[in-house]
Amino acid sequence: MNTLRNKVQLIGNLGKDPEIVNLESGKKLAKFTLATNESYKNAQGEKITDTQWHQIVAWGKTADVIEKYVTKGKEIAIDGKLTTRSWEDKDGIKRYTTEVVCNELLMLGGK
Repeated sequence: MNTLRNKVQLIGNLGKDPEIVNLESGKKLAKFTLATNESYKNAQGEKITDTQWHQIVAWGKTADVIEKYVTKGKEIAIDGKLTTRSWEDKDGIKRYTTEVVCNELLMLGGK
């Protein structure tokens, strides 16, 4: 049950091509946004689609696969964990962001 403490699984589509960063340490980082959609019917019986956008980061070999094969619009499934980090912006204000660190990736859909 320890592995369930911080686990995220998402299936969605990339909003834009991944950003690939090669760090000075030699590590590779892939950053991208993933859109997930949930549909339901409102009280009037109309179909409503709710889209959520998720910030995803991947490291190492997973980032290599993303760089080679994953592009805007592709449907993928990811498995990972939530992380929150902070930084100071140019005005000295502390900012926070929550991201999903992708550990596994599965490419879905057609070619």
